[in-house]
Amino acid sequence: MRKTLLTLAAAVTLIAGGSLLLKPAPAQTGDPLLDGFSKVAIASVSDAVDQVVGKRGFMSHDMRPRIIGAGVPERFVGRARTAVLRQTTPDKATAEVSAKHSVEMIDGAAAGEVGIIIVEGTLDVAGLGGLMATAAKARGMAGIVIDGAVRDVVEVRGLGLPVFARGVAPSSSVSRWASVLNQQPVECAGVTIKPGDIIVAGEDGVVSVPQDKAAEVLKRSQEIDERETKMVPFIKEQKSLSKVVALFKRI
Repeated sequence: MRKTLLTLAAAVTLIAGGSLLLKPAPAQTGDPLLDGFSKVAIASVSDAVDQVVGKRGFMSHDMRPRIIGAGVPERFVGRARTAVLRQTTPDKATAEVSAKHSVEMIDGAAAGEVGIIIVEGTLDVAGLGGLMATAAKARGMAGIVIDGAVRDVVEVRGLGLPVFARGVAPSSSVSRWASVLNQQPVECAGVTIKPGDIIVAGEDGVVSVPQDKAAEVLKRSQEIDERETKMVPFIKEQKSLSKVVALFKRI
């Protein structure tokens, strides 16, 4: 019988047909916090932010992965870099300034960072397209999060760059929105984000972790994951969720 060696660097998922689907584990960054957050459930991170920070870290429900396909990571973790676009008159939203600060944010990014682009007041204007995505990929950015729309979806998918956005639209910011600042605190889909905060994004959504609370939030996330893992066999044995909730004081 042919033997298959499964390394610790692979996650194994049993699919309906009975075969094994191997998914590579997240690449190690060398940053213990980022590596830790890459291994815990996003829902656990959200709960941990609630408990440790005392306010929400989860973004609005419509902040979803918009670039989906082979070669596009399903999840990413990284430190935030920010940029903001604001509505103005056509003469002040020229091609030269409409994305100036977003471009500067990307061009100054280190590998593994996450771009946060705010298109204030609308979901119908794209904050990122193919050219900016190409630059972000070349810089090695982990992903982009847009409080607004993304465009050039097919082109961006081909780059393998994960993008979360609140919508998809073919529109340009030119003559509509002007770039006004970067690397400043921003409001993104209901959450305040400062440069350097940790962004955790995946199929459950996007959570922002304040950098000054990150170690405590990670520890609490790991505790939540561990407790829920322990609950599963009890639920299967008892065939009752209420009994197990009473035992673990957790739902």
